[in-house]
Amino acid sequence: MKDIVMYIQAGCPYCRQARLWMEELYKANPDYSLPPLTVIDEELKPDIAARADYYYVPTYFVGGVKIHEGAATKSRIERVFKAALED
Repeated sequence: MKDIVMYIQAGCPYCRQARLWMEELYKANPDYSLPPLTVIDEELKPDIAARADYYYVPTYFVGGVKIHEGAATKSRIERVFKAALED
């Protein structure tokens, strides 16, 4: 199982939608809530965000590898969870 790091901005509508889809996916498959998830608001922690290679939010890294960047779909977020659960 790999860690998930999600970069967001508090006012980003795409980030809010991604979080809602994440909640739906957790309910549909409780295993998706198993990988450790760190959410970093780039406005609150710019020093941490500056070290990551991305431009758009939301951005997901799984095990240190960027899996998704920018406006997401529910299926793309599900791929993030599946990647985190892979050995």
